[in-house]
Amino acid sequence: MNVTALPKVELHLHLDCSLSYDVISKINPSVTPAQFRDAYVAPPKCANLADYLTRAFRAVELIQTEDHLHLATSDLFDQLKAENVIYAEIRFGPLLHTARGLSSYKVVETVNDAVEEGMQRTGIRAGLILSTLRHYNEDQSMETAELAAQFLNKNAAGFDIAADEAGYPIDNHISAFRYARKNGIPRTAHAGEAKGPESVWETLEYFRPDRIGHGVRSAEDPGLIAHLCENNIHLEVCPTSNIQTDVFDRIENHSADKMYQSGVSMSINTDNRTVSNVTLEEEYQVMRSHFGWGLEHIRRCNLEAVHHAFTTPEIKAELQSTIEQAYPVADESA
Repeated sequence: MNVTALPKVELHLHLDCSLSYDVISKINPSVTPAQFRDAYVAPPKCANLADYLTRAFRAVELIQTEDHLHLATSDLFDQLKAENVIYAEIRFGPLLHTARGLSSYKVVETVNDAVEEGMQRTGIRAGLILSTLRHYNEDQSMETAELAAQFLNKNAAGFDIAADEAGYPIDNHISAFRYARKNGIPRTAHAGEAKGPESVWETLEYFRPDRIGHGVRSAEDPGLIAHLCENNIHLEVCPTSNIQTDVFDRIENHSADKMYQSGVSMSINTDNRTVSNVTLEEEYQVMRSHFGWGLEHIRRCNLEAVHHAFTTPEIKAELQSTIEQAYPVADESA
């Protein structure tokens, strides 16, 4: 089953963790392919999420200027175009890119402009999700939420919290999520990845997100699964990175298929294209090879992604029509 030509939607995609070798070699021509793989691509199995994220922070160090932020964003659109991704939500932490003097506002403005240019050039619909990080203080989280509000009528689509949930409590971020909710900013939050169902429960209670990033350990709690279904909370599932970060020991034990069969709204995503060394097509091939997924599974996940996308009803209708027209005529044996 070749899904490359089929239209796809990706909701969970980190900009700074998806830098191609082409981008990195342009920023630092001394980096060889071997050095790229060693420094920026995680092995098939890391010790934990914190170990996995060391590659992400190396990539962040590279994109600290307007030119480099623009280059990384433009290249990501090329990656998406090659896979026929028709809509993507690209997330990043603006405060991570201020080390060389850029203001957080200028960081978002630069990426926003690059997204606008990328959409015009490729025809891909896209939005930005601005991420605060678990280890940030309350002021840093609020600054990120306020940036999301400032750019909401441009290409900013939502607000997120990322990084190591196991190492830091949620306390510093409650006010930022309250601000986002009050100002009509769609919200997602990483949870149920480095910690179990209790992390998802507290995230839902205190942050009240529209979606959960990962959320794969929700399967450990039948009551939580029922709650997600009843409240139509969407899970952004990223199978390959969950194996690398040792959320599951091997793909056969991943909860994605179990949650799909339970009726949870979910989509399949790459998370970090470079760090996980994966494409969206490869993620779907993993689901087919290990869980027997066919085109109907992929169609449903893409439609669920459309329904829960942080975009306008008009764009959702357009995306839904594209998906529905493409999948019924797809050749399952291709």
